[in-house]
Amino acid sequence: MGTKKTDGAENLLKKAVYLSRSDRARLRKALEFCNSAHIGQFRKSGDPYSSHPIQVAFICAGWQLDAESLIAALLHDTVEDTKTSLKKLSNNFGGTVTELVDGLSKIDELVYMSYEEKAAENFRKMLLATAADVRVILIKLADRLHNMQTLSPLPNEKKKRISKETLEIFAPIAHRLGFNELFRKLEDLCFENLFPKRYHVLNKAMLAATGNRSGLVAELQLKINKYLSKFGIKGKVFGREKTLYSIYLKMKEKKLSFAEVLDLYGFRIIVRNLNDCYIALGAVHSLYKPLPGRFKDYIALPKSNGYQSLHTVVVSAFGTPLELQIRTEKMHNFSEAGIAAHWRYKGHEKEITPLQQKAHEWMQSLLTFQKQTADPSEFLNYLKIDLFPDVVYVFTPQGNIKELPRGSTPIDFAYAIHSDIGNQCTGVKINSELKPLDTILKNGDVVSISQTPHSKPHPNWLTTVRTAKARAAIRHFLKNETKQRAISFGRNLLDNALLGLGSKGVSDDKLAWEQLFNEIGLETHEALYEEIGLGRSLANVTARRLIALSSSRTVREKMSSNAEKTLLFSINHLTESPDVITISGTEGPAVQYASCCYPIAGDPALGNMIGGKGLTIHRKTCSTGHRQSTKDPSKWTDIVWGEVSHKNFISYLELEAIESKGVLAKIAAAISSAGSNIVDLNLQPTQGDHVSKLKIGIEVKNRDHLAEVFRLLRSVSFLNKVHRLVK
Repeated sequence: MGTKKTDGAENLLKKAVYLSRSDRARLRKALEFCNSAHIGQFRKSGDPYSSHPIQVAFICAGWQLDAESLIAALLHDTVEDTKTSLKKLSNNFGGTVTELVDGLSKIDELVYMSYEEKAAENFRKMLLATAADVRVILIKLADRLHNMQTLSPLPNEKKKRISKETLEIFAPIAHRLGFNELFRKLEDLCFENLFPKRYHVLNKAMLAATGNRSGLVAELQLKINKYLSKFGIKGKVFGREKTLYSIYLKMKEKKLSFAEVLDLYGFRIIVRNLNDCYIALGAVHSLYKPLPGRFKDYIALPKSNGYQSLHTVVVSAFGTPLELQIRTEKMHNFSEAGIAAHWRYKGHEKEITPLQQKAHEWMQSLLTFQKQTADPSEFLNYLKIDLFPDVVYVFTPQGNIKELPRGSTPIDFAYAIHSDIGNQCTGVKINSELKPLDTILKNGDVVSISQTPHSKPHPNWLTTVRTAKARAAIRHFLKNETKQRAISFGRNLLDNALLGLGSKGVSDDKLAWEQLFNEIGLETHEALYEEIGLGRSLANVTARRLIALSSSRTVREKMSSNAEKTLLFSINHLTESPDVITISGTEGPAVQYASCCYPIAGDPALGNMIGGKGLTIHRKTCSTGHRQSTKDPSKWTDIVWGEVSHKNFISYLELEAIESKGVLAKIAAAISSAGSNIVDLNLQPTQGDHVSKLKIGIEVKNRDHLAEVFRLLRSVSFLNKVHRLVK
């Protein structure tokens, strides 16, 4: 055992040859301290316990971390597993090393209800320390890699628990920080321990397949390298086997047998500079035909972890798909060692790269979130979500998988299946439970959409969806619906205007219409109706112009003398008199109800035609409407309410009540008894004599319905006053 210890220490010192002489001396001192602190302690394998921290430091030296990192790696278990105190560490190795070790130490002195709660708090403490110094997570990743490499002596239950934790947390963290090589190693180690039989069967098949294809790989590698030289590209081409876990996921997701997985190898082309990357891409595409839709430019658009490379898939001369990654040496170093490849520490902030900035911003976001929650389990769940920033995989009830952007909702899912399903979506079951449509979907959710033929998208959906497909489909539907309703509303407005002028027959005068279209630059009746419905053109002005252009004398003769005077005035001054518009409540977006006064059916009202927005209705008692109509009366008209039966309006009431037990419940009961719903409630601070004021928004059908609400409210005891508000 002593030989192993000595070999490990010597190997570490050789690996850390990049350190200065003084730093290597400090490293030797830390080695002696580590061996002394852990003397008499052994791992489950029988090896001295000190072999573990030495190997962790060796992994960190492979990433060329600084002396403080290697020393902290050697001492990371001393506070937790020995009698060594933080003060003793500080006296011997300084404050920086002590802070790193403290960030890595677990919190065993606390009492937890479960392993999960304890693990969650440990993750939180570690990541908060990481937010202050990223070296904490780098050492922890090295620690986890060595633990995963030495799991075999542990009981199966513990191996599976550690592997699951690694697959859910540490492997994604490695990926987020750009440690692609470490990420792949951790995934394969987790796969081996979670599914040992599948791992060994697949590994055996992989060894046989790669042995048979080794000549093929060498031939392809030589051919690509030779072809690149014709384009003046000097670089290295090498193939690598796909990881077993990535092959397993592909087989599982696409329901393939191992024999059906053709791309067991990927090729990397490492070139000198950025320009050579794109020249090499063109060369490869001229050598082999690229597969459409399988090219990604991560150089122009780096991944969230800063990864850069060109990805393409081509069909080789052997008929098999060939995946290639093209990158510079610098990009390659980062893709393998991530943020550790060129991390700069305190005092070198000016050298921080975009990658380091992204990592810093991510860790600061963790710091911000932890301040908002005291629940470690909630923090851990947030971390799991945050570690997969790109996509979420959810299932249809039939088991088909759908890939959606992180943060997607059931509405995104519905539109991902088909636009009609999205448009008619009314509800959702997630994992057999009814959920709101704005629920954020998680990996593995089974989503079932309910729909009805006459339902339609709500404008508020645009604030919750994440996918471009859903957003485009919703906007298209709403735009089309607005257009159709505007056309219908505009037609009614023009017909009413012509009828009011006694000139309904002019609508049959084709010559008048043709002349009008030439003047205004439109081609169809629908286009004109839409302009009128949206307020871009005024119905009465259009009606009078049609009459003026009409060749029918009988039309003019039928007009009253007053209408004739109005016509002449309109033509000369291009204004319109305050004629009446009838509202039925079915006009949709073409008619807006002002939020300053909340008009309801039956209110004496005025309408204002606003270009592009349609008609906005105000109560005649509204000070805002009165002020605006006084400034420009030509754009205002009286409103007549038609039979409005399928629309609810919002009305605001102010109530003054004496404070007493149950008075709020009585008010709510009275409103409910009248067939109304409360949509907004604001309780104002207590007034003198124990009197409170309430501001309540309710839904009503018309003024008669509102009067019924008032009647029932006035019967409530301890309620002094009820009156309607202008909001």
